[in-house]
Amino acid sequence: MGFMPGYWSGTSFVADVAALHRQGATWMSITPLELESQGIGVRLAHGHVLICGLGLGWAAAACAMRDAVRAVTVIEFDPEVIELHRELNLFAQLPPGEQAKLRIVQGDALTWQPDSERIDFLMPDIWLPLIDDVRLDHVRQMQANVGAGAIHFWGQELIIARAAIAAGRTIDAAGIAATVAEWGLPLVGPELPDYAAWTLAAARQHLPELAAA
Repeated sequence: MGFMPGYWSGTSFVADVAALHRQGATWMSITPLELESQGIGVRLAHGHVLICGLGLGWAAAACAMRDAVRAVTVIEFDPEVIELHRELNLFAQLPPGEQAKLRIVQGDALTWQPDSERIDFLMPDIWLPLIDDVRLDHVRQMQANVGAGAIHFWGQELIIARAAIAAGRTIDAAGIAATVAEWGLPLVGPELPDYAAWTLAAARQHLPELAAA
């Protein structure tokens, strides 16, 4: 319970937050920031969804609840996280048809490849910090392995905003489109009417170069 920032929304008072702590640090939590930052991916998920990073499982469950999603495969590296889910059996709260969509696989998101099934939507969330310098390369590596038709990755908006700033672009629809075009990845989200406003709001809140301005 406490005051917690959103991803693009402001700080709000939140109670009953589920979180996993390790060695004094919060590794996973279901906070406004987490819900907002994954919400675009959940909203646009379709077909066979590949989620990299199980976390507390809310994104996987939310994707399974979508009619447009026929299957959800989750790749999780840490066997302790998988065991935690076995013990809690959180997905048992879903209706039977949605439970049947879910599959959890122990593996490395950077090397895992599907046997034969098509991956329609890639949704990676394997990073602890909200911003880093390796994320885009990791997403490219995952995409090379799975060939997804569409991608939305955690923190995508902040990585786009930071790249746009570095290129001297404005964080608006045109600047975002030009930045994403350079990456050659089938990213989704920028086509949404409010995406530029969300991206700018998230950048102002979380990027030091804009937060200090």
